[in-house]
Amino acid sequence: MALTELFSAHRSCTTCPYCGVGCGVAATRETTPDNQGGEEDVIRIQGDDQHPANKGKLCVKGSSLADTLGNHGRLLKPQLHGEECEWDTALNFAATKLRETIDAHGPDSVAFYLSGQLLTEDYYVANKLMKGYVGTANVDTNSRLCMSSAVAAYKRSLGADAVPCNYEDLDEAELVVLIGSNAAWTHPILFQRMQASKAKLVVVDPRGSATSEMADLHLAISPGSDAALFNGLLHYLTEFGALDQAFIDNHTENFTDALYAAAEWTPEKVADHCSVELEQLLEFYELFRNTEKAISFYSQGVNQSSTGTDKNNTIINCHLATGRIGKPGCGPFSITGQPNAMGGREVGGLANMLAAHMDFTEENIDRVGRFWNASNMAQGPGLKAVELFNAVESGQIKAVWIMATNPAVSMPDARRVANALKNCPTVIVSDCVGDTDTARCADLLLPATTWGEKTGTVTNSERRVSRQKGFLPKPGEARHDWEIICDVAKRLGFSEAFDFQSPADIFREHAALSGFENNREQARRAFDISALANISDHEYDFFTPVQWPVNADNPQGTARLFSDGDFYTPNGRARFVAVQPQSPKQETRDEYPLVLNSGRLRDQWHTMTRTGRARQLLDHSEAPELHVHPQEAEKFGIQDEQLVRVESEKGQFFGRARVTPSQKPGQLFAPIHWSDSLAHNATVSALAIPYTDPFSGQPELKQVAVNMEPLTAHSYACLLLRTEAAEELHSRLQIGEAKLFETILHWYRVPVEGGYRFELALKKQPDWQALADKLFKLSDKQLNRKQLQLPSGERWLLHSEQMEFLVFTSAEWHSLPDRKTLENALLEPLPDAPAKLLHDVPAGAQMVCTCLQVSRKEIETAIAEGAASVDELGELLGCGTNCGSCKPEISALLNTNLAVAVG
Repeated sequence: MALTELFSAHRSCTTCPYCGVGCGVAATRETTPDNQGGEEDVIRIQGDDQHPANKGKLCVKGSSLADTLGNHGRLLKPQLHGEECEWDTALNFAATKLRETIDAHGPDSVAFYLSGQLLTEDYYVANKLMKGYVGTANVDTNSRLCMSSAVAAYKRSLGADAVPCNYEDLDEAELVVLIGSNAAWTHPILFQRMQASKAKLVVVDPRGSATSEMADLHLAISPGSDAALFNGLLHYLTEFGALDQAFIDNHTENFTDALYAAAEWTPEKVADHCSVELEQLLEFYELFRNTEKAISFYSQGVNQSSTGTDKNNTIINCHLATGRIGKPGCGPFSITGQPNAMGGREVGGLANMLAAHMDFTEENIDRVGRFWNASNMAQGPGLKAVELFNAVESGQIKAVWIMATNPAVSMPDARRVANALKNCPTVIVSDCVGDTDTARCADLLLPATTWGEKTGTVTNSERRVSRQKGFLPKPGEARHDWEIICDVAKRLGFSEAFDFQSPADIFREHAALSGFENNREQARRAFDISALANISDHEYDFFTPVQWPVNADNPQGTARLFSDGDFYTPNGRARFVAVQPQSPKQETRDEYPLVLNSGRLRDQWHTMTRTGRARQLLDHSEAPELHVHPQEAEKFGIQDEQLVRVESEKGQFFGRARVTPSQKPGQLFAPIHWSDSLAHNATVSALAIPYTDPFSGQPELKQVAVNMEPLTAHSYACLLLRTEAAEELHSRLQIGEAKLFETILHWYRVPVEGGYRFELALKKQPDWQALADKLFKLSDKQLNRKQLQLPSGERWLLHSEQMEFLVFTSAEWHSLPDRKTLENALLEPLPDAPAKLLHDVPAGAQMVCTCLQVSRKEIETAIAEGAASVDELGELLGCGTNCGSCKPEISALLNTNLAVAVG
């Protein structure tokens, strides 16, 4: 038989669905014979070496994309009130409920809540439907939680939501200042470019991180004090003659006001206010003063604040004052958190924007209305995210359609948001998975396609528009988001305006609108891709990534903005913004004396609906955790890896303590990824009070006043269950059955091949037979019990004859055996002597390099035996030689262990 008959492959160049770096991905779909005489798909993922964003490199999340595919857990058919239904039934329900609500209560009684996970074409039709035809601007997006303060600051200062820099500037920079960004974990491909450039790295972050470990200087400022730091820098630059006065005079305005606001911020006052050493502060100020090619690279640590816009503007002020904008290797660079946050903003994804970067002025409303031939244009801004869900709670919003996001987890005061959704008369959720915290609040679930299946465009952090291509068929009855929206629009009576046949049709209209009446005389706008308005379907399919503006003046795109000193304000001048620094609104007090920070982990993404499917991505950290300084751990009686309860005014969170000097005393850190779908009391955003920035509406998620206490468990259990039994247990745990929680203190789950693994912390010694009856309804099946006494502690194995489940228990969490070894038991027949499963199984080991499965213990052993560099460890163990995301952590282990050895 010829080789081609046994094997066929199709290679598709697409983009990664995770962060705003927008890496190119080469996905190869190989069709090979399976053991049953049929065919199976094997997907292989590599970085696309032709894509300018990443040049062939991928981080560990991108490299593991193939492991996140498959239909397990997917929503494959519409569900109405928990029962599967046909698409006609689902679409008619959606259209009827929206129409009835609008007719009875007006257009502002309905809302859409969108996502940076949508493609630009999906976003475009959603905004067109609501703002042009329904007649409301109640269309917001989870980008409100991520980027809106950066957007507001750029608009206040530069006149447009227009990132001036590009990734090549990172290659050319001589100084990179990372503010509120753990880029080594959150944007690892860009961080590797920074390291390769040999630029000096300064990290401004309250906590130590993988990024700060690699920095030349770490300013561990007090939480929320960024504006004071950069007001002080502006004052210092002025005092020491580092201003570009010609640039200020010719291209800016309001400098005197900004300088007056910064005048009181002497280095001594800044050092005291920010809780940093004066010597360190002056080192940073001198570096910035003397380095022409300086980039400020900032993210959520700046944005997620009640004064995030002001903080952004203090950074921009320093670049305007020195003329370090629009030139190679310098500029204020806001890095995007989501893959298509910028694409969503281009089409009006935020409630205070119209499409094509237009605001709600009378002229713009008329302009967009004429272009769309819209029947009912929204006449003003709608409700921003926090306001929107408050309106759901109050009953002002009576129907909400949520697409590709999970606000019941990600919003501040998240449990209140979930309750508001449960009480809302009509909740429609479009998603690719059926079991999320938000999906459980829905009346109607609509199955949507996801990465690998959908096709369209996305825009990354450097304004680069790229194609995301589908290389897999739609699973089950899933449909593309743009198709679903257009089908509902037609049922609402807007057929002609939504008669799109393909994403290419939508893109052409979107591109045409971007250039419509876009000139200095009428309303010059930064976003303009009008040169692409007439591309053919073939050109769309083979689209080459390009940075906007892409128009008659810049047909090949624009790498860098403002090189001519001309800005998008009415008079062409950039505006300095005078800022009076303010403290976070969530202040500590006696009952809540600690400050909780939150953010991402290296190997996870958002609420883990995708990354949580890839088993190896959980090897680095598989459970909710809380980072605690040793001083606080001692003060509160907390041991390393002990279960801890954190409480705020709004809620509580359970996690396992990681005692680490990377935290400052008085401060805590918890990852954002876990939710009630994955663990008990693990939603970090449930603790936050929904204070918002007055300009952007972005909530303050980074500074939450909390208390904490240790939790004492009687014992611990590791349960391995085949899929059916696991789903039964998961359902009962989520419902929170009182009888279960008489015994269970805390739980979390991990997907494994063939089923799931549950980890339980128990309040008391359980009657395992009775508990098994409660958990699995197996009253007719007796449990078999085996006990083994090992140096690490007593272990028990419990199992049923048919191997529906295995239970490993121990009085000490540390003595539970290695999970990866145990998980194989689900794939193989039970041994004749099941107690063998308990022998020779080591305690669990945290993986540092998840790509090549190299544990922390192996690295520390190699260091003790003489390995003295990251490269040497790579040669010995392989760690860090694939995606490179673990290199900062390896470096930190080297520094720690070598310091101990020297000490």
